[in-house]
Amino acid sequence: MNRLNHIPASRTAALGQFRQFLPCAGSAYADDRNHDLGPERRTNVSGLSPFIRHGLLDEAEIIRAVLDWHGQDRARKFIEEVCWRTYFKGWLEARPEVWRRYRRDLDTALARLEKDGGLDDRYAAAVQGRTGIACFDHWAQELVSCNYLHNHARMWFACIWVFTLELPWVLGADFFLRYLLDGDAASNTLSWRWVCGLHTQGKTYLATSSNIARFSGGRFPQTEGLAATGTALQEAPLPAAQPLRGLLSAQPDLPTGLLITDDDCGGERVLEETGLTSRACAGFSSADHRSPLPVAEAVRQFSTDALRDGLTGAGRQDTLPTTLLTPAQILEWAGAHGLRQILMRYVPQGPSEDVLHGARDQLEARDIRLVEIRRPWDEAFWPHATGGYFKLKKRIPAVLRGLGFAV
Repeated sequence: MNRLNHIPASRTAALGQFRQFLPCAGSAYADDRNHDLGPERRTNVSGLSPFIRHGLLDEAEIIRAVLDWHGQDRARKFIEEVCWRTYFKGWLEARPEVWRRYRRDLDTALARLEKDGGLDDRYAAAVQGRTGIACFDHWAQELVSCNYLHNHARMWFACIWVFTLELPWVLGADFFLRYLLDGDAASNTLSWRWVCGLHTQGKTYLATSSNIARFSGGRFPQTEGLAATGTALQEAPLPAAQPLRGLLSAQPDLPTGLLITDDDCGGERVLEETGLTSRACAGFSSADHRSPLPVAEAVRQFSTDALRDGLTGAGRQDTLPTTLLTPAQILEWAGAHGLRQILMRYVPQGPSEDVLHGARDQLEARDIRLVEIRRPWDEAFWPHATGGYFKLKKRIPAVLRGLGFAV
């Protein structure tokens, strides 16, 4: 059984799992991280991604502890892997059209399923694990039952989906986003685009039988019929990278409320960073907005529990009244507490931002300021995420030093 199924969506549980993994984050991780040994044997990877995804842990505290324990040289590979997520988040922020295009293309692909019975049958076989490709079918079923896949398995799966089964990549990305506890708009969308040759134009990723056998612990010694080549997908040119959108500054003299999303459930840290006090705290989940199709119950529950944990932590600050909202209730909540300013962590591209897009106009019409606070980690790294990952990778030590890390 995957250990993630038994860990509560709370900061206490996240810290406990991190402490358990911390001794392994150095050379052991660098040597063994690429091996997918199955859901029963996950000790070679951290399993922290669902907690990072929901803001129950943040990258800065993880990297600081790993550096203290292992030092820069032994921790380098783990740090670089953590920074991959940061890179994807920053890259998508600079190119929001990629997320909007994915959503439009997904709607088109779902409409095709309704009209094309053959495509619908092949899609159903893939998501149900009935393709006859043993490793792929295992991963499809593991995803649905465990709500997690090893990163290497995710790449193999996406490659087979696109180049062997010849299914639309957006349907595969949607399948992941609906079932992964750590399903993230940037990491998920851009990883699938990378496999397809869209992210790094013309460069695709191909799964091979020998690679799968080598890194799957011998569970899949021979995989027949995999595509031997993969022609990179094509798309219309993207707009140029754009600067991060401007943010309002907090005004300390206004009645303020704290709003938490399931992108960052550590709401009390926003109050600590700004030094402001809040008269009410609320949170909303965007889990159901990940897809037009039903989202896995485990994903919805993890999101809700993480929010409740975040609201509990924020409520301790001043014994705040806390509320779990639907997105449509944000304006009503603000009015009920007489708020003139809503403080929240910056909301990146993805389902939460989709929800807030309309709410911003409604709040502005009521003269209620929505003040988003970007994390220092993101402010420091995202400007280096406009090109390829290796541009950012070269800057990791310098950026960490700028943030006060001893590297």
